[in-house]
Amino acid sequence: MCLLSNGSSLLFSETWAALTDFQYLREREREGGVELELELELKGLMVFSPSNPVFIICKGAAGIAGNIFAFGLFVSPIHTFRRIMRNRATEEFSGLPYIYALLNCLISMWYGSPIISPDNIMVMTVNSVGAVFQLVYITLFIIYAERTKKMRMLGLLAAVCGLIAIIVYGSLQIPDAALRRLVVGLLSCASLISMFASPLFIINLVIRTKSVEFMPFYLSLSTFLMSTSFLLYGIFNFDLFVYVPNGVGTILGIVQLALYFHYKDSSKGNSREPLLVSYA
Repeated sequence: MCLLSNGSSLLFSETWAALTDFQYLREREREGGVELELELELKGLMVFSPSNPVFIICKGAAGIAGNIFAFGLFVSPIHTFRRIMRNRATEEFSGLPYIYALLNCLISMWYGSPIISPDNIMVMTVNSVGAVFQLVYITLFIIYAERTKKMRMLGLLAAVCGLIAIIVYGSLQIPDAALRRLVVGLLSCASLISMFASPLFIINLVIRTKSVEFMPFYLSLSTFLMSTSFLLYGIFNFDLFVYVPNGVGTILGIVQLALYFHYKDSSKGNSREPLLVSYA
């Protein structure tokens, strides 16, 4: 029994040392250097290298898929805004989801930019497109909103712009690239997790009413597919600031789809407009 314990401890120590070595080499490889490939090969870790062609292909495929599925989320509010434009009024709809979605897009876009993380181009592209869509929705909302809502939305939009300016300026004052990536990555991760958690209200509503009226199937499916794609993208890119929040989004997407199939037969039909649900 003692021999078994000692053997397990030795195995754990060797495994931990190997993982520590790998993390160190991976960070060095991001910085460049041909000699690192030989170093990784000698340690038997080349298969886990970010420069591995298989990982590069898988990461690219997952990123492209994530961008495509995200487009389905970006266009999902178009039906609602057609109604707003037709009636020339925002009625009972709220513009807050779009303000929050814009903030999330801008923070994630900054994290994916080459200045912060040069190996996250797909994160930057999807959030750049998302930011444009949210700005269009916010502009339309402001145009057709009553004066009180209009002023409130303008104030919130100014606050978002100010906060992003502070984040960008503050992060650029950090001379160490690794620390700068860590700080912006934590902000991006927290923003994404809170965004993915926003459908919890809808999930609670579905369970309480036993109806999926306010949880459109294709919106839930797009959320799940996009989250899963970027979960894989983050894993292949060894970026926990991408795969952790999207892992949360994948789990919530599964929950939404499970609830949809459980309650769809008991729903009375889509007799009312769905609630405004921003993408995650």
